[in-house]
Amino acid sequence: MLEFCKQILLKVSFDRKLFKKELTKMISMLKHEEVMLLQVWCLATFGVQYQDIFKEVFHV
Repeated sequence: MLEFCKQILLKVSFDRKLFKKELTKMISMLKHEEVMLLQVWCLATFGVQYQDIFKEVFHV
């Protein structure tokens, strides 16, 4: 499931609003451990591009 989520985020990364919507949905569907892995992957993959969204969604 985590790999599927990563693929979706890569495909919607062109649109900030859609990216945030999908990321929020994923967090509610994944287990806590998977959310932590997704957070690390998101920060490594998208870095500063969506930093504000990550702070809001992941509560960092």
